[in-house]
Amino acid sequence: MTTRPPGEAPAAVSLREIDGANWLECVRLTVSEGQKGMVATNAFSLCQARYEPGWKPLAVYEKDRMVGFVMFSETAHPEWGYWIVRLMIDKAHQGRGLGRATLVEVLRLMAEKPDCHEVFISHHPENKAADRLYSSRGFVRTGTVLDNGEVVRVCRALQPEPR
Repeated sequence: MTTRPPGEAPAAVSLREIDGANWLECVRLTVSEGQKGMVATNAFSLCQARYEPGWKPLAVYEKDRMVGFVMFSETAHPEWGYWIVRLMIDKAHQGRGLGRATLVEVLRLMAEKPDCHEVFISHHPENKAADRLYSSRGFVRTGTVLDNGEVVRVCRALQPEPR
């Protein structure tokens, strides 16, 4: 893991479709040992997106290098609304602001939807990095805990940030 030096510009990412040319690279991305079990694998997530309609899986790129994966709902579920269900940065690229940049970019995309007024996300309570990241972007705990023990957060102040 590398850390961005103080004063260095914030990370910039782009979100790209996962296709026949890059799916294997996506599946090979991994989180650190301490994060395993806290987020589903990218292989599982790609299968989920294939067989459960409504999920949008995207690769996270820094310039031309794939550094992460994100998956969110393309349309609001009648009961659950909009969700970001996966957000991971490969272990070799963590600590440089790429998770935050990814979250900002996904929220920007979701804020463009006229019916998207809030976005939900969940994380394991032991995942302190996710806890800090989501709090920093305005996600507050709802008090709901999912069956798998993850805590649910919601962001209601959706305002696209400039690119």
